[in-house]
Amino acid sequence: MLNYVWSFLLLTGLVAGALFGKLDVLVAALLERSKDAVLGIALPLAGTMMLWLGILRVMEKAGLMEVVAKLLSPILRRIFPDVPPTHPAMGAITMNIAANMLGLGNAATPLGLKAMGYLQELNPQKQSATNAMCMFLALNTAGFTLIPMGAIIYLSSGGVKDPYAVIAPTLIATACASITAVLMAKFLQRLPSFRVLPDEVTADAASDGAGKSDAATSTTDAAPAAKPFRLSPMRAILLSIVCALFALGGAMEFSKDFRASVLRATGMEAVISAAEQRAAEAKQRQEVLKAEAAAAAAANPAEASAVTAKATAPADTSEWRKALKSVSVLAIPIVLLVAVVWGLFKGVAVYEEMVEGAKEGFGVALRIMPFLVVMFAALTCFRESGALLLLQTAVRPLLDFIGMPVELLPLAIMRPLSGSGSSGILNEIILHPSSTDTLRYTAAILYGSTETTFYVLAVYFGSVSIRRSRHALAAGLCADTVGMGMAVLLGRLMF
Repeated sequence: MLNYVWSFLLLTGLVAGALFGKLDVLVAALLERSKDAVLGIALPLAGTMMLWLGILRVMEKAGLMEVVAKLLSPILRRIFPDVPPTHPAMGAITMNIAANMLGLGNAATPLGLKAMGYLQELNPQKQSATNAMCMFLALNTAGFTLIPMGAIIYLSSGGVKDPYAVIAPTLIATACASITAVLMAKFLQRLPSFRVLPDEVTADAASDGAGKSDAATSTTDAAPAAKPFRLSPMRAILLSIVCALFALGGAMEFSKDFRASVLRATGMEAVISAAEQRAAEAKQRQEVLKAEAAAAAAANPAEASAVTAKATAPADTSEWRKALKSVSVLAIPIVLLVAVVWGLFKGVAVYEEMVEGAKEGFGVALRIMPFLVVMFAALTCFRESGALLLLQTAVRPLLDFIGMPVELLPLAIMRPLSGSGSSGILNEIILHPSSTDTLRYTAAILYGSTETTFYVLAVYFGSVSIRRSRHALAAGLCADTVGMGMAVLLGRLMF
């Protein structure tokens, strides 16, 4: 399924870029995003992974992971019946879910990657995701959280009053999304179309096996015969249409006036101009806010510091919200303290084990780099080409019918695809002068109620070389849909 989704995003982006005359912008963004995937995401994430995988190794050697798993085994045993209750995978899954609940961001990723490694050890078919893996990915994409710190920070930096008001609705929306993720994962795993398939024997694996049994057998003889390629009529028609539209767009490069007249006649010129103007106004407002902060700093540094602190951490008199924030701040130090103290009590060489665990972190970062680059290539093509705007225009009547603000559509589409892209759209909504407080709160709830599904699947499955994701994507997208629907509903009811 992921192959078809990735191909659709890439081909749609290429065709839209050719028709809208944005191939130059698309190529520049594609190269820049590929660099960011490695230098801006994978390598910085490697440091965090080294730290957390070191901590997890100490916890594992000291037996703390088994203790954590036993405490939550009554719940996890029902959700993950295929995983032994005392297996280290249970402890890693618990730690990952707890980190997501506390809104610890990138700290949850290394924990999830470690859990995937443990689950892969239990996997008899190494190329296909197990039911436990799909359930784990669905829960991650549902993103149940107590404190949506990202959404709160964006609201407060945009000057929206009472940014902590989104905590309760986000908690409700993510709870509904998580329940949906569990139910859909349980349902989809029973469908024949998502059954586990045996591993394919590659040429390398076949030659290795043949060498062990008979050194004289060649790689060609050992490898199974290639299956004949068959192109279905429907696929042939779709691919022909894609090539024809791309050729049409390429021909328009030699006649810019003809392209402009076509865009004007179809109404896409006005749509593109409106989107560019909205983004420019949001950027201008952000620059104004920065200029005002700089002027205040020059006039009165002490007062500017107080204003900055207030903007990034607004005052809140609610005791339960203060308690939740304190738990979030203390979570990582407490985990580090407990891991080291428990390890010392058990006689574990904590420093050496931390180093050994950290060595795994960089290897994991190297393994996920190709998956990040390839996934971001398709996402960048889809966004920068104008295909996202085209989809927004097509579903506008449906959104008007169900009562969902059209301004939220780009965020709803981009959130499962890209974290940085969705945060940029959220900032545009928050900073735009025409946006109401209801729209800003609803956008923040939607942002905090969903997760970057395609990023999670690419990183987690890529770290253990899973080729067949089975029903993980379908369950994750169902959870995203419920989370978004609840975000819109709660935004209208509460704000």
